[in-house]
Amino acid sequence: MPKAFVGARQTTLAREVELTGVGVHSGAPVRIVLRPAEADVGYHFIITNCGRIVSEIPGNIKSVKNLTLCTVLGDENGVTVGTVEHLLAALRGLAIDNCYIEINGREVPIMDGSSAHFIDAIDEVGLSYLDASRKFIKVLKHIKVNDGNSWAELTPYSSFYLDVEIDFDTPVIGRQRIAYEMNPGVFRNELSRARTFGFMQDVEQLWKLGLALGASLENSIAIGENQIINQGGLRYHQEFVRHKMLDAVGDLSLAGLPMLCKYRSVRGGHRLNARALQDLFRDNSAWTIVEAPRRYREMGLNVWSDTALPVALGK
Repeated sequence: MPKAFVGARQTTLAREVELTGVGVHSGAPVRIVLRPAEADVGYHFIITNCGRIVSEIPGNIKSVKNLTLCTVLGDENGVTVGTVEHLLAALRGLAIDNCYIEINGREVPIMDGSSAHFIDAIDEVGLSYLDASRKFIKVLKHIKVNDGNSWAELTPYSSFYLDVEIDFDTPVIGRQRIAYEMNPGVFRNELSRARTFGFMQDVEQLWKLGLALGASLENSIAIGENQIINQGGLRYHQEFVRHKMLDAVGDLSLAGLPMLCKYRSVRGGHRLNARALQDLFRDNSAWTIVEAPRRYREMGLNVWSDTALPVALGK
């Protein structure tokens, strides 16, 4: 598949594609089907049971129900779908605006603990460009949230820039920080294969609580006594912080539209990512929606770019 466009028109999948795997917490088999969606649908989860639709849950910040171990979305009747962040990161990371996500369980499959399998599925079917302008959430003023010694902030910027720092009290991880101006090429090459990680003593405790039943060395980086348990080691230099950035791409996709901002996170995670969005949307003067310039659509142009769409955007 050629490098993705970051352009003026909204996108969706060219056709549907199916994936199967297991839930990292339930250990149960799950099937998802990614389907093309119309303009302005965004990401829309369709939860099924024995072929019957039991809920439809918009993939936006208003649907967030839990952030303890992963990002969980739900409806007003208590139906939930968890571990959505790696799939949403793949969709947003490849600049896909609209997608129906049909799932026959309550948890998106963990696959290999990264976004790689979702990207492979998307590459298999390709993208379709819609006759509708791409819209953006443009951050207009500084928003900062704190949680103990962790914090995150949103600041105005002309594209989507992420700066993520982590700090763990183990020599295996330590302090790591990376920053990227995000676009499909950067996401694909620098973040998409970064896996989730955990400490063996924590996983063993989760097993006792009936959680992380699907976790294994096939889908997680396991950290033991100051060493990585996985025989293959790491996929990237600083894979741990890269995965945290991948999570941030997925969590910030819950804005409902691609964002124009800088996002800085220090010792953060799902909860802090969500709180930053929630605080942003509480202040109507802190953001606005902008569209890609009409002239690009009229000329039938997209912006072929290793950088995000330049700011020629108006309110």
